Amino acid sequence: MDIQSFPRVWKWQVAFSLFLCSWGWVSGQLRYSIAEESHPGTVVGNVAQDLGVNLADISRRRLSLGSDGSSRLFSLEQKNGALVVHERIDRESLCGSSLSCLLHLEVVAENPLELHSLEIEILDINDNSPIFTSTNQMIKINELVTAPGVQFQLEIAKDADVGINDIKQYNLNPNPYFALSVTNRKDGTLIPELVLEKSLDREEIAEHKLILTAIDGGQPARSGSTQITVLVLDINDNAPVFYQSRYKVYLSENVPLQTVVIKLNATDLDEGSNGEILYSFNHHTSLFDINTKTGEVFVQGLVDYEDSHFWELSIRAVDKGIPELEGRCIVQVEIQDVNDNPPEIIFTSATNAVPENTALGTLIGFLVAQDKDSGKNGEIQLATSPNLPFKFHHLNNRYSLVTDGWLDREKHAQYEIIVMASDLGSPSLHTETKITLNISDVNDNPPVFHQSAYNAFIKENNEAGSLLCTLFASDLDEGVNSELTYSILESQVDGFSISSFVYINSESGEIFAQRSFDYEQTQVLKITVKVEDSGSPRLSSNASVFIFVLDTNDNHPTVLYPDNSGEHIPQQKLPKSAAAGYLVTKVSAVDVDSGHNAWLHYKIVDSTNPRLFRISEASGEIRTVQGLEDVDILEQKLVILVSDHGEPSLSATVTLLVNILDSVVNESPKSQDLTNSKTTNDMTLYLIISLVAISLVSLVTFFILIWKCLKRENGSSSCGVCLPNKSHSKHYVDQYQPTLFLNNDGTLKYMEVRMVPPEPQGPCYPTCFPSGTENDFAFMKPQNFPQLKDLMSEANTSSSNTLVGNQVRHTHYRCTFLCFFI
Repeated sequence: MDIQSFPRVWKWQVAFSLFLCSWGWVSGQLRYSIAEESHPGTVVGNVAQDLGVNLADISRRRLSLGSDGSSRLFSLEQKNGALVVHERIDRESLCGSSLSCLLHLEVVAENPLELHSLEIEILDINDNSPIFTSTNQMIKINELVTAPGVQFQLEIAKDADVGINDIKQYNLNPNPYFALSVTNRKDGTLIPELVLEKSLDREEIAEHKLILTAIDGGQPARSGSTQITVLVLDINDNAPVFYQSRYKVYLSENVPLQTVVIKLNATDLDEGSNGEILYSFNHHTSLFDINTKTGEVFVQGLVDYEDSHFWELSIRAVDKGIPELEGRCIVQVEIQDVNDNPPEIIFTSATNAVPENTALGTLIGFLVAQDKDSGKNGEIQLATSPNLPFKFHHLNNRYSLVTDGWLDREKHAQYEIIVMASDLGSPSLHTETKITLNISDVNDNPPVFHQSAYNAFIKENNEAGSLLCTLFASDLDEGVNSELTYSILESQVDGFSISSFVYINSESGEIFAQRSFDYEQTQVLKITVKVEDSGSPRLSSNASVFIFVLDTNDNHPTVLYPDNSGEHIPQQKLPKSAAAGYLVTKVSAVDVDSGHNAWLHYKIVDSTNPRLFRISEASGEIRTVQGLEDVDILEQKLVILVSDHGEPSLSATVTLLVNILDSVVNESPKSQDLTNSKTTNDMTLYLIISLVAISLVSLVTFFILIWKCLKRENGSSSCGVCLPNKSHSKHYVDQYQPTLFLNNDGTLKYMEVRMVPPEPQGPCYPTCFPSGTENDFAFMKPQNFPQLKDLMSEANTSSSNTLVGNQVRHTHYRCTFLCFFI
């Protein structure tokens, strides 16, 4: 084809392309489409292939995206030039309800430097369901007066999706009185209206419950529902009427607040309160408001043509009759553009610094000037600072910045170019920006924590994901060299990876619990956090974080004796000749919590004869209050409550039957009795051996710890016992004072092991108790003696029905643990 046959525009484009080639860059136009919510890594298109860049030249050309705000959503893979999704794309947040959603990007190629325009169309998917602003709409209808065929406008649903995924239909649950009519507005909005099919009789049905469902056109379709309550009332028979059903007005943008858009006047043929009219919007709008009495629609927000140039207001006129009647009209407001937006300037450069040996005519970057206004208000002229070794070449609203003189860093290490863009509106608006170019520059500052160590406190039984603490670090560098990443150095805690206990937000430095902590297992957790910048090479520093787990009252007391876990209630035999103060039995319990949460309190909450027995609040010993000669009821039932001192207090109960006998006769042991006696004697021997072994181990541990404390050069004078904390659990040692209580036949009745604290010599952890009687404290940290528990259970089983002397033989133990000094 002869070049003379080309249209004038084509000739101009060919000439311009030759001009661009002479300067070393070509602007192309690429267009792709991608569905919203695509997973990061989804390939949008191969930019290198579409631009004609060979696979071998991709690395040399160094393709990259411009600095436009939308570029964060995508990234270019340097290995193959593919454009992939980088972040989650939400079409609704980017383009709102606009039918078309185009993102404009710039693709920059180097060696030689080129700029290409890229348009990405974000395709809508059906990821939003229709939503009604109100879950219950109420409509009042007069009985008998309202004729069939009357329509009542319903609230419309909103769907953030557009196009085929927008609302396509409304459905009403079938009923004999109402039907649904749907009309289509000019803007495509569906308006549901409730149509009365049959006259209503309040005496027959006073209230109708209907379900209105909005369904979009997606695949699969989504829906949302609202309940419509129709109240049948009587009788205001004339509704307000507007002169027109539809009004159209024009309004310039940026008009002052309170500007009256239109004054509506509806009439009602009724008199009195039935003829008094109140105006309101059918659907709330933040831009306009209405005077409820005069019908004046006025501006209450910023009118911006660029946000929306068309508004459709649905207005109700409601009288004060009983029931209320209403009339409706539509006010269409068209916004007219004024020159209220100054030009915007966007500068894109492939480098932050220009080498001082740059040749003349080297392309430095691109500048785009744009204006949101329309017509002449959106046309732009550009002016720059004079007498600089740079200049701009113009193409539409895009300019290329090239060098126009020799650069010398020793004379000027930095240049500031002032760019002013003015539109052709009246009055003209302009924008001024400053472009800073450095004449050429390293990651030499490591990030530094604001503290060298951090302490965090959290109560046990916390929820997984609870925030423990936030670490802060700063870097004196800037740009990528100051972008910090937090991480936890790998370590082992009781054989488990530290990552199973806590994790850290790599960006914010927030440390969260990965699991629920148990104070009884872990009291202190030490982790090391590293902060690292993104420079080359990367620099880092560390900080220690100590996480202290605080005890909570989360364990109920456990009753060791008497055993009430079986089906039978434990029984205790008592001679009727027992005097006041006679020891009936002793209730033993433990609580695995610490501090006040483990202090136990014993109390009789229910008794056949409350004046007959009492219990020691601290020790749990049950003794008689008076003689038993005058007791009529020979079987006494006691319910003992064992509670701790936590907040809130936790408790356990045990029930005991005390049988009062006239006399106790020691029968000659039969073969079975001999076996039981032998078993009891063996059990007693085992208990004594266990006690001696425990005492020896505790004494050896005590002397080792005393030796370690004395070995310290600057040891505190208040040091009593040094507690190792390798496994983050407390171990208590002290002087043992065992006391054995025997029956008349020489068998062990019960054994009491008390740990008597030394005189206070310094602060103790976590709680100190005053010295005094055993009533001042209870169990602090129970130790686990499975052999003693097993032997005790055997003794209770074998001797529960055997009377010895004046008391029933039983075996139990009590361990009272005091705090130890650190």
